[in-house]
This record gives sequence, C-alpha cells and structure tokens, in this order.
Amino acid sequence: MNKYRWQASALVLASFMLGCNEFMVVGVISDIAKSLRVTVADAGYLVTIFAVVYAISTPLVTLFSNKFNRFRALMVLMIIFFIGNTASGFATTYSTFLVSRLLTAVVAGTIESLIIVFANDLAPHDKRAILISWIAAGFSIASVIGLPIGTAISTATSWHVAFHLISVLSFFTCIVLAFILPRHLAQAPESSLKGQLVLLTDRRIYLGATLILFSAAAEYAYYTYIRPLITTAMGFSTTALNWLLFILGIMSILGNRLSGTVAERSGLSTLPRFYIANFILLMILPSALNNQFTGVGVLMILTLIILVLNSPIQIHFLDVAEADYPQATLLASSLNAIFFNIGISLGSATAAGVLAHGGLLRLGYGGAAFSIFALITALMLNHSIAAHQLKNQQ
Repeated sequence: MNKYRWQASALVLASFMLGCNEFMVVGVISDIAKSLRVTVADAGYLVTIFAVVYAISTPLVTLFSNKFNRFRALMVLMIIFFIGNTASGFATTYSTFLVSRLLTAVVAGTIESLIIVFANDLAPHDKRAILISWIAAGFSIASVIGLPIGTAISTATSWHVAFHLISVLSFFTCIVLAFILPRHLAQAPESSLKGQLVLLTDRRIYLGATLILFSAAAEYAYYTYIRPLITTAMGFSTTALNWLLFILGIMSILGNRLSGTVAERSGLSTLPRFYIANFILLMILPSALNNQFTGVGVLMILTLIILVLNSPIQIHFLDVAEADYPQATLLASSLNAIFFNIGISLGSATAAGVLAHGGLLRLGYGGAAFSIFALITALMLNHSIAAHQLKNQQ
C-alpha cells in the first residue's frame, strides 16, 4: 500500500473507533443499569445526553481548535477521548460514568471534523468523495461489527471489559495517526469568531444544514423503534432480529458507498429523486409491515438510500468553504455531525409522539413528512447553487 492508502485506512479506523464508543452504550444499556444500580430508563438518558452534548459542544470546540495546528489539535483531542473512554470503563457509579461519557461527547464531534479535513486535504481530488464515504462507513461498520462484539463481551464478562477494549483501540488509533498523518497540514487563515460564523449566513450552507436535519429526522422517525418494528410488528424472533439488524447494517455500509458514488458523479443534483423514493417507501411501510417479506424488503431499500446525501453534502460544504470562506473550513466539516444529531433528536421525538397516538405501524408517516420537507429543501438548495454559479459567470 502507498502512503495515501495507509493514511486513508487510519482515518477510517478513527471513524470506527468513534462509532464503537457512541454505539456501545446502546448494546449494553441493560448491563450498565444493573451494574450501576439505576433503572434502564435512567441509563437510557445517557444516549440522549450524549447526543445533546455532542451537538452543542462540537461547534464550540471546533471553533476553538481552529486557532491551533491541526495535527496537534487532533492528537490532544484523541488523548482526551482516550481518558474519557478509559474512565467509562472504570466507572462504578452512575455520576462518574455520566461525566466520563460527557468528556468523550465534548471532543468526539471535533475529532470527526478534523479527520474529514485531513481526508479532504490528503485525498486526490477525484478520490475525496469515496474516502469521505468510507469515513462515514466507519460508523456503520462499528454498528455492524463493533456493537455485536461489545454486547457479546459484556454478556460473557462485563460491560467494563467492552469499554476497556475501546480504550485499547483508541490508544492504537492515536499511535497510528501520530505516525502516519502529516504534522503541518495547511492552516486556515486567522479569523475572529464572527469571521468563521459568517459561513452560516450563506444560503447554500444553511439550506444544506437544514437538509441534513430533515434527512436524519426522516430516518429516525422510524429507525428509533427498529427492534419493535421487526419483532412486534412483523413477528420475528429474537434470533432472527440479530440477523436482520446485521443485514440492515450491511445495507447501511453499501448505502455509504452509494453516497460516495453519487458525490463523484452528480453531487446534489440527483438527491430530489432519492427523497421522492424515500417518501413513497415510508408511505407504504405501514402496509408493508403486515408481511415479513415486504416489510424487510422496504426496510432494506430505505436503509440503502435514505442517507445517500452524506458524501455529496460534505463535499458541498467543503467546496463552499474553500472557495468563499477558507477561514471556516474546519467549521464546515463539522456541520454534518452537528445537524445530524439535532435531526436524530427531532426524529426520535416525532417517533415517540406517533407511537403514543397512532401506534407502531404508523411510524412511517412521520418519516414521510420529513422526506417531503427534505425534498423541498433539496430543490431550494440546488436552485441556490445554480443561482450562485450563474452570478459568478456574469
């Protein structure tokens, strides 16, 4: 392998590490609750709190990190992440575990932003989209491989051991990044906080951020309750559930690869077609769930295409920042993570409301509504991009 391939592999490894840390709690939530002597509901708040802190802290830490050498900033944040995850592994009370999770949440988003910036600078221009799609796939791989392994380890031994293994992985990742990444990546021009935040006033940026929010909400308006959809609505056994979640995870990885291909070939211009397809699939989902074959088929196709915007929108943010706001490139790389987590919260809240008032089988309708909002936003974004290009040509 040439040096670029080693660097690309190291960045995907970092993404996988972040995914394992974030998803691990979901798989061992019952074990954590029992060990820390709290209810499963109280332990479940750890997931919500992590997402909220992640979304709030990422722009703040990212803006602060922009003042420093990017390699050094990444290494410092990786060390903080390692300390936080290790503390999670040794936690014996709910409060200490919560604090350790908050510590990792504070830095995780900025680590993701920095590895995207490294990917953008290190990859040849024609390979940026594919590398960024593989970085996104690192999270999917963590859910397919890391989550089941962590859950199995927790069941066989202890959830503490599962977190200790993530610490070993994060330490190894830190060493690899230290050896393989360049020490002096091009720095953004010095700028005030206002100078960086001006990025968010660009119509092409805030429409893109809104598109991410609605896309994430469309997915989590049904995916929040994927387990009861598979077991209660379609009647699959617990054994079959694990296999189906694994298959959906594989479809998610393929979806990230599809996202990279879309970014390479047509970018944002074809996204409206995918949102129309999402809307149709989510509208027929309630009926499809009445049959195991059609229900699984619709869920598989949805998982493949519902987040196809990931790579095109990330490339779009980076291109706009590099062309018009070079001082805010790092902030641009963090927008996907920030607004995706906000979208998760919105979609999950919508799912809870639909479940309470309409029942499990109607969850697809909430996702369909967000798909319509995403379709309208995508059309507005493409119109805004075209208008900006026309203006530059005049």
